[in-house]
Amino acid sequence: MVGLGDTTKKLQKLADTAEQLFERMNELRQQVQETRERVNDTHDKVEELAAEQGEQRAIVEALAEAQGVDVDQVLTEAAIEEAEPAIEEAEPSDT
Repeated sequence: MVGLGDTTKKLQKLADTAEQLFERMNELRQQVQETRERVNDTHDKVEELAAEQGEQRAIVEALAEAQGVDVDQVLTEAAIEEAEPAIEEAEPSDT
């Protein structure tokens, strides 16, 4: 009955492996749940910050207009200044 002993060892090894895989699967399931919670928390925080930014922008624009500053012109000039270095880098040089 040597074959029975080998079969028992193989079954025990299989059971041990299955138990390890089950434990690892539970760990991964927990990690996925924690990650989902963090993603949801981050999403909520980003939405709060976006709303705050919108409110602050409205205040800054109102203050700028009260001081006679053309907000659209300032934004256009800022966009042009920001784009100029990229345009200069993209242009071939005459060297």
